[in-house]
Amino acid sequence: MACRLGIDVGGTFTDLLLFNETTGEINLLKTPSTPEDQSVGIFIGIQEIIAKNSLNPADITALLHGTTISTNIVLEEKGSRVGLLVTENFEQVLHLARSQTPGPLAGWIIMEKPDPLADLEQTRGIKERVTARGEIFQPMDEAHAREQVRALLDAGVQSLTVSLLHSYANPKHEERLGEIIRELDGEIPVSLSSQILPEFREYERTLVTVMNAYVGPSMRRYLTNFEEKLRGINFTPHVNIVRSDGGLMSVERASDSPVHTMLSGPAGGVSGAAFLAGLAGHPDALGFDMGGTSTDVSLIQNGVPNISRQTTLGYYPIKVPSVEVHSVGAGGGSIAHVPMTGALRVGPESAGAEPGPAAYGKGGRQPTVTDANMVLGRLPNSLLGGEMALDVKASEEVVSKIAHSLGLDLYQAAAGILDIVNENMFGALRLVTVQKGLDPRDFALVAFGGAGPLHGNAIGILGGCFPVIIPPTPGVLSALGFLYSDVKNEFAQTFVRIINETEGSQISEILTKLGRNARIWLQEEGIPDSDQNVRYEADVRYFRQGYEFSMEVNPNTLTNGGLESLTSRFGAAHEQLYGFKLDQPVELVNLRAVGTGEVEKIKFPKFEKGSQDPSGAVEKQHQVYFDGNFVMTNIYDRNKLTSGNRITGPAVITQKDSTSIIHPGHVGEVDEYLNILIYPAGDVPGDISHE
Repeated sequence: MACRLGIDVGGTFTDLLLFNETTGEINLLKTPSTPEDQSVGIFIGIQEIIAKNSLNPADITALLHGTTISTNIVLEEKGSRVGLLVTENFEQVLHLARSQTPGPLAGWIIMEKPDPLADLEQTRGIKERVTARGEIFQPMDEAHAREQVRALLDAGVQSLTVSLLHSYANPKHEERLGEIIRELDGEIPVSLSSQILPEFREYERTLVTVMNAYVGPSMRRYLTNFEEKLRGINFTPHVNIVRSDGGLMSVERASDSPVHTMLSGPAGGVSGAAFLAGLAGHPDALGFDMGGTSTDVSLIQNGVPNISRQTTLGYYPIKVPSVEVHSVGAGGGSIAHVPMTGALRVGPESAGAEPGPAAYGKGGRQPTVTDANMVLGRLPNSLLGGEMALDVKASEEVVSKIAHSLGLDLYQAAAGILDIVNENMFGALRLVTVQKGLDPRDFALVAFGGAGPLHGNAIGILGGCFPVIIPPTPGVLSALGFLYSDVKNEFAQTFVRIINETEGSQISEILTKLGRNARIWLQEEGIPDSDQNVRYEADVRYFRQGYEFSMEVNPNTLTNGGLESLTSRFGAAHEQLYGFKLDQPVELVNLRAVGTGEVEKIKFPKFEKGSQDPSGAVEKQHQVYFDGNFVMTNIYDRNKLTSGNRITGPAVITQKDSTSIIHPGHVGEVDEYLNILIYPAGDVPGDISHE
């Protein structure tokens, strides 16, 4: 028997999802996280899930781990003492940062410049200079370089970063400086910008390389300790760490490049959403991940999540490939309040896990979205399969404060809280659709996270996004996404040229070299040639434009009309995204090869369609508030629903990791993979019974 285990560490819970490749059975477990040492909570969960399923540790052949270690180190400012080596006279690169000119209604007081992760006193200039075209203008003074490295080592730095001017065009000086560092100290971790991010824009390249060095030693210690604990319980699966772009890499690679794991949790959720949307027959979908504090939304096109090459962590811009996720401060714990204006507000402040919503019975005294759902009868009396009791009286008490302030009755106030938070979340969905020239009505909506299925139908109504897809395990979808991820990495080179003045053969040659590097990397990760795939991209912009975006290219056609096609496609894409296109030269910025190593995918069991009648899953009936009135509503047990069941709203569907709502006038169908697909009753395509 072979099993794969996905592990997603969150701030409150650690989610474990076990997939039995022999039977197709899925088992999930939620265990409290242990922020002081994430591995403690993980190993408690591993041992519990092994015991519950009567497994031998050897039965689990693969472990996919998403971690927030590197993220927490940066946010909590607990990283290593970093020494930084830059080109002489560019020592202040991190202090200059990226300038911002706010609009006339925003004062400079709103600007917050992050403190550099490498202090100026631990920054040293190296006498050398390379031009933007990669020509060596001033050879490196090696004797001086040794003095600067020795000074940093003597100052007690714990890791070193090398980020020399224009090293993306010619890395020779950086590579030689790396050799000098290792000659002087073979143990200290070294991060070279030409390896971490070989692209132009000095601040972003230096920052992401410093960040890699800042989190590197702690990440290496954690991963080493993690593997030792695995061996301590005779548990030796193949371990992969999840990247921010939804790909996988080995523990060794994650130790060398931990900056690529900054957003691994959200990436897993979006990967899982893309997978299940594809199974449900809707490869174009919106990911809607609602948790306790925030909601993450994402765009999936043709079954593939959108990838961004710059995101933010706190106040730091991070230029690494990551799943494009937009967050809004709206979640189950978001606090409702009435400010001086007299207009109801919800969030962004959250009650968090401690004390949490009043319904949790942990001392919460402020009305939250969870309390509003509780008052309206949309939540059961307990969560986590009965392990966590909820207090409806406490919810009514805190929501009544809002009702009094607004002059409404208790239920109108609770409904108002939900209306406001739903509009806030729909605003985030508009950012990934309307703002990109896309119509949300052309997409399905995958609702997941602990609170996503509770609000998914309402968001679908606001945006016209149907069907709303509720996965079988919505509360642990990130862990499921890990099980569906491939090994992945990117190799890029800055190449700034006007397309009309560039030979296609020159671009093709660079892309071929990058593709070769990608295949070598995949081989080192143990991926056979037959499972390797490399695709190519070019970052393109109008001449001297300040931003660019990626277009897919084929190196084999660049000498035969490929460049003209690229120019035309860029113009069309720019018009869709920004509403206009220009009659001026188009410029290449970066060339890129994306290497993917396909791993064996989990195969969800497919169930034959049966009866439409879901009455066997009805646990009880309960009064639930919809559209200004209480309506007698069936409460269903998700575990008892079977493929083909048709659930007519209103309905509440309970399961261990989440609660789903189907509104009046809507219908939910359980498909062959046990997803619930929710449509407006009159808009179900074809015969919902699938005959």
